[in-house]
Amino acid sequence: MHITRNIHVAALLPLLAFAACTTPAAPTNSLQGTWRLISGTTIEKNDTVTTDYTAGKSFIKIINGSHFAFTGHDLVKGKDSANAFFTSGAGTYTLIDGNYTEKLEYCTGRAWEGNEFKFNITIANDTLVQQGVEKVEAAGVDRINIERYVRVN
Repeated sequence: MHITRNIHVAALLPLLAFAACTTPAAPTNSLQGTWRLISGTTIEKNDTVTTDYTAGKSFIKIINGSHFAFTGHDLVKGKDSANAFFTSGAGTYTLIDGNYTEKLEYCTGRAWEGNEFKFNITIANDTLVQQGVEKVEAAGVDRINIERYVRVN
């Protein structure tokens, strides 16, 4: 009986080796991955501002099964004080039928920490559009935010 068990284990070894060499499992939802922010539009009190994040800035968002993180900075390392830019944050999220809710736990803008933001998302091919209301009383923010991302991986 001991020899039979060893033969079974030996027979399974090639299968286990093959399984270890296969590609990783696909994300459980298409939102998971790394996204580069292309543009952001904010609408506040009938004032619309669109920011091109491909010109002089870089901003990414990374989303796994339960958490998100984002970071962005200007591409001249803050040397142009008029356009210096750095931000980062992270927290948990939920996604239910296109309703995406972020709970921001960490942020360089500390007044934003502890707030929850509800967005509607759509994903088409490699493009993610996230739209919702950002309201942060401590920062005096109450606006619609529309972000367009392209998938990095």
